[in-house]
Amino acid sequence: MTSADAAAVRQSFRDAATAFVDVVAAVGPDDWAKPGLGVWTVRDLAGHAGRALVTVENYLDPATTTAEPALRSAVDYFRAAAGGLADADAVAERGRQAGAALGDHPHATVAALAERVLALVDGSPDDALVTSPVSTSTLLAYLPTRTFELAVHTLDLVAATGAAVPAALAGPLRASLHLAVDLADVRGHTAEVLLALTGRRQLPPGFSVL
Repeated sequence: MTSADAAAVRQSFRDAATAFVDVVAAVGPDDWAKPGLGVWTVRDLAGHAGRALVTVENYLDPATTTAEPALRSAVDYFRAAAGGLADADAVAERGRQAGAALGDHPHATVAALAERVLALVDGSPDDALVTSPVSTSTLLAYLPTRTFELAVHTLDLVAATGAAVPAALAGPLRASLHLAVDLADVRGHTAEVLLALTGRRQLPPGFSVL
């Protein structure tokens, strides 16, 4: 990966975090208990989305680098995660706990979290070690997975609250779409996705590249 590519990965993550903070800032006091996504309220959904930042803070070791991570790309990460961390009930409960952890001032909590994590990322080398429950990767391989989570769940929050899509989300959405196509490819669904994107065929109910 070139230095320009690395800079683009970092900027996309920064923009995704910024967009997420902006959408959370627009949530009204009476909106937090409203339906968010599935079994989650808006508060739960915001908490779950914020875990895309929390995990960077928890898993990144800026003082340790690695040239031989177990997972070398965002695609590798999602394929590995699908085999071990996708229990729906556990994910739902983590979201509820993360929502409760936002406390009495969720806007300020999310803004402070994003500020800390962005500073941590800015001060860490591209090959800094990230050790997640899935496996190990470099920071540069891990960040696109966090951008993807932030982009998708920011859109979920937009849908739940009626907020506008922030301009900052444009780049992360493009990056996330490219990643989704790569995931569809490795799962053997390239033809189905291409046909759907060109209006020739609908994807089956419940289809996901994850």
